[in-house]
Amino acid sequence: MANAMPIQGLLGGLMIGTAAAIMLLGLGRIAGISGLAARAAGISLNGAPWSIAAAFVVGLPLGTLLVASVFGPVEARFPTSLGTIVLGGLLVGFGTRLGSGCTSGHGVCGMSRFSPRSLIATASFMTAGVATVAAMNALGFGQ
Repeated sequence: MANAMPIQGLLGGLMIGTAAAIMLLGLGRIAGISGLAARAAGISLNGAPWSIAAAFVVGLPLGTLLVASVFGPVEARFPTSLGTIVLGGLLVGFGTRLGSGCTSGHGVCGMSRFSPRSLIATASFMTAGVATVAAMNALGFGQ
C-alpha cells in the first residue's frame, strides 16, 4: 500500500461513474468497455451508435493523459513477454464473450442497476481474482 494513490483512484472512479451515468441516462446504453470496443472496431453491429462507441474508446486514453498531466504519471507494470500479453488479451476477450460483458460493464454498470447477472458475475470474478492472488503468493510469485 506504500504506492497507493487514493486521490487519483477516487477521481478516476468519479470519472468512470460519471461517464457510465451519462451513457445510461443520456443514451439508454450500458458503458461496458468490451461492447463499446467491439462496436467501435466493427466486430459488433449491436449497441451504441458507432460514433458514440468510437468516441468513448478514444476518450479512455485521453482521460488517462489528462489525469497524468495533472497528477503526474501513473506507474504501470506489464509482463515483458509479448506472448504472455497476447495470451492474456485473448483470454480476457474470450471471458468477456463468455460472461456476456466485461468487468466494467458488470462491476460498474450492472451492479449499480442491481442486475442479477452482474451481481453473480462480479462475485465470480472477484472470488477468482482473490483466489489467483492467494495462489500466486503461496507459490512465491507475489511481490
